Formats: sequence, C-alpha cells, structure tokens
Amino acid sequence: MNQLKLKQILSIVLMLFILSSCASSKEQVEMPLPDPSPIVEETEPIVEVEPINQHTALLTGLPIEEPSSVRPIAVMINNAPAARPQSGLSKADIVYEVLAEGGITRLVAIFQSNSDAVTVGPIRSIRPYLIEIGELYHGLLVHAGGSPEAYSILQKQKKDDLDEIGKAGSFFWRDKSRKAPHNLYSDTDKLRAGADKLKYAQDVTIPTYPFRAENDVITGENAEKVDITFLQKSYMVSYEYDEDMKVYKRFINSKSHIDLTNNMQLEAANVIVMGANHRVLDDVGRLSVDINLGGEALIFQRGQMIKGNWIHRKDDVIRFVQGDQEIPLVPGTTYINIVPNDPSFDSHVTVSNSSL
Repeated sequence: MNQLKLKQILSIVLMLFILSSCASSKEQVEMPLPDPSPIVEETEPIVEVEPINQHTALLTGLPIEEPSSVRPIAVMINNAPAARPQSGLSKADIVYEVLAEGGITRLVAIFQSNSDAVTVGPIRSIRPYLIEIGELYHGLLVHAGGSPEAYSILQKQKKDDLDEIGKAGSFFWRDKSRKAPHNLYSDTDKLRAGADKLKYAQDVTIPTYPFRAENDVITGENAEKVDITFLQKSYMVSYEYDEDMKVYKRFINSKSHIDLTNNMQLEAANVIVMGANHRVLDDVGRLSVDINLGGEALIFQRGQMIKGNWIHRKDDVIRFVQGDQEIPLVPGTTYINIVPNDPSFDSHVTVSNSSL
C-alpha cells in the first residue's frame, strides 16, 4: 500500500469518527427531560344551586313556572247564606266583594294564574258595576242572567260574556245536592272551552300591580283584626291576622268562611276596604255603585293597616295610593271589599288588636 492510499483511508476513518461523535452529542441534547411531579390545585366543593324562578303571576306576584297572559275569568259568585260554602274561592287571584240588592254581598272572583281546572260556584246574575269590575282585568264575564241594565250593556257593547241562561248554557251544570238557585256551577276549563267556541280572545294584555319583596318593612298601624259591615249589622265580614302564615283569615258572622272544594278557610295576603258612592235604582233595590270617582281606602298587610286612597283611570285597574305613591301589594291573594260612603266610610270598618 502506497503512502497516498494510506492517507485516504485515515481521512475516511477520521470523518466517520467525527460524524459518530456529532450524532451521539445530538442524541444527548434531544433526550426528553423527565416530567415534573403534577401540581394538584385545591378547589372549592361544587354546590348545586336551585335556579331562581324569574316568572311571577301577574295578579298575585307569586312564582310560576312559565309566564302567562291567558285571559282572566271573572265569575259572579252568590254569597247568600244558602249559597255558602262556595267552591273555588281559595284558588282565585283576586276577589271583590260588593253589595247586591237585599243587603247581601256578591263576589266577583278573578281567576288567572291557576292552570288546573277549578270548580267555581254557585254562579249568579250580573249587574252593571259587576261588569265594570270584571273588565278591569279584561276578564271573561261569567254569570247566570242579569239586571235589564246589565243585559243592555252586554248586548249593545257586545261584551265577551258566558251566560248560563244564554248561548253558553252547555258549559255549566246544576248540582243536585243543593237547592236552586244556589246550585249552578262550572269550572275554569269548561269556561275556557266556551270562550273558545264563541271565538273570544284567550290571551290579553293584563294590567298588574307592584309587589313587595319578602323583607319589605311595612309601616302602618297595628291591625290584627278588621270587621266590615256592608249594610246590615247582622251581616259582618271579618279578617283575622295569622302571624305564622302571614295572611288574614276570613270569617262571616264569626264563622270561618271556607271553600267547599278543599275545606280550606279563605285567606288573603292583602285585605283592602274602599269606599264608593252607592245609589238605589228601583223598588227591587238594585244598586248603582260608582267605581270610577275615587275615594278613601284602607290596606291591611302583614298585621299593619295603611291609610290611603283608591283611584281609577280609564283602561286600568283600580289602584291604591298613599300620597303620590302606589302602595305595593304583598304577593298572594287579594280581597277588595267595596263599602258605601254613607253614612261614612269609617262607620263600616272596625279595627282591633288583642293587646288593646
């Protein structure tokens, strides 16, 4: 082997050595580092919170699952002694009580928020001012007959009404266990079916009220019991405050006023007494009751009495104010009692407390 070939072989060996060293060095640089120990963060325990129901019933302020603009039903309910106990009043959103002829009151029960079928009755006849009360809420007017003046209004103004004596008779029934005329009934599902058949609107814009928060402080005078005399001194409606339930329980002549359907005593989160001008129209004793003029009002909530006034603007409900501010209602059922201004508003209302 000559010297030149020897040099070439040595050069090749040297280059191979250098390449081998570089590859080894590269492998050392690219070797992955071991994973560090995982870091465990402390976390707060997950607490499931029930969703807050954002929907409230328009006329009661109570929580409901879905918003509803279904049309209210305004039922004329008999309140003569032979008609008691009535059915369905414990499920009403608002109940008006106002004089009819003979010194006995009639009830206008407004049903809107309850989605179940509610049996209601005994159902009786309608008067012009009862039409006005029902229409405060754009309600379907439910009755059996009426005064000549009421029929004139219903027909000439083409009111949305369900009359057992008229074209809606098939949506009522007579209870054979009770004597006529105190035995006429229907239920809210049947009445809505009747309204649908007669092509009355089933969804309307419903006026509503402001409602108090649960922790609102009510400033007024102590009022554990309120007695209301409409006309006859032998006929007294009373409300007694139940501190545990935060409602007023209703009585008639010191007897619990109950709902025949569930045997529950009627109760109200708000009891309102408002004074209105009454006028006798005829020898039968039919009345005119002015629910537009405005006047004095007493509002009873959570054992407190607030003195205020009532006002009624066109196309709105009757509202209750103190000064320039509307008085919020406590969520729940409201009973509105309309008494005569004669001889005086105060003469119809007596407030008492057990501590006095």
